[in-house]
Amino acid sequence: MDKYVCLVCGYVYDPAEGDPDGGIAPGTSFADIPDDWVCPLCGVSKDEFEKVE
Repeated sequence: MDKYVCLVCGYVYDPAEGDPDGGIAPGTSFADIPDDWVCPLCGVSKDEFEKVE
């Protein structure tokens, strides 16, 4: 699964780890995260993330 990076603060969402504090279980792809999820570090929305190439 692809990793995604926050363009504002550099946080990397890794599907293997998920975001347990944000209610996202490990193994959850970025596409399957709810649209109201925000970056755990800076609070921006999903549309501020870009796939890590």
